[in-house]
Amino acid sequence: MKFLVWGAGAIGGTIGAYLARVGHDVTLVDRAADHVQAINASGLRITGPVDEFTIRAPAFTPDTIEGQFEHILLCVKALDTADATRTLLPHLSANGCVVSVQNGLNELVISEIVGKERTIGSFVNFGADYIEPGVIHRGNRASVVLGELDGQITPRLQELHRAFLDFDDRAIVTPNIWGYLWGKLSYGALLFATALTNDSIADALASPAHRDMYIALAGEPLRVAQARGVTPEAFDGFDPMAFMPGADPTVSNQSLDRLVEFNRGSAKTHSGIWRDLAVRKRRTEVDAILGHVVSLGAQAGVPCILEMW
Repeated sequence: MKFLVWGAGAIGGTIGAYLARVGHDVTLVDRAADHVQAINASGLRITGPVDEFTIRAPAFTPDTIEGQFEHILLCVKALDTADATRTLLPHLSANGCVVSVQNGLNELVISEIVGKERTIGSFVNFGADYIEPGVIHRGNRASVVLGELDGQITPRLQELHRAFLDFDDRAIVTPNIWGYLWGKLSYGALLFATALTNDSIADALASPAHRDMYIALAGEPLRVAQARGVTPEAFDGFDPMAFMPGADPTVSNQSLDRLVEFNRGSAKTHSGIWRDLAVRKRRTEVDAILGHVVSLGAQAGVPCILEMW
């Protein structure tokens, strides 16, 4: 298949590299000129415990890319979604689609610009970090899920799934992509909290002193999901049902224990949110991700005091 990967950082760079390695036609776009230059000069290198390899693929900055593509993987930070979607729109073919490979409810933003019928959702939970121009570190394997916004299992979704199996042979399709995205919002609320310390994700989640806070934080997005008629999905040790209203605290703590175990097995010890704050010294995705939770919660009459605070 032919792919344009818009955002060749941690997520996009990793997926794009795997797809290119097995022969898919992959073109990379990134706004970091030094990253693009390094990829064109020496290739894109994937490091870490999962794999070590380098691929060659053409890379461009947004102002230099030309042509149209049927499949565009949008892999930018949530706060850049609207601008990136408007910029890529001229490069989306008439029958093409944009696949959101991001954190948050970016499918809502993308579909407003390109149309719902040209938008596909995805959920990824693997750990990866941009290390330096031309180098991405993949820390672990984790859930990869694809889904149409209306829940249908379409031929184009199945075709996309076959390609994504070349990235991770455990990738699946789902009729409930919104359930995975809302589940990740709940988990993401925990990651935003762990990013406020230099402790690893595992160590932070293991702290007995902060367990009540984590349980409360995870519960807010799930109450909004429930009010909107969405059934959150479990993944990688995280069970949303353990944090729903009325859940037994013992069950909640057991779910947190499983998250600790999962994160201790990853070479990615800290979240991308922490890396934005502590390493790259730049704005995080908190407003763009949790902002949707707060605004949709207000519409549903579910206050999200902790997410706003």
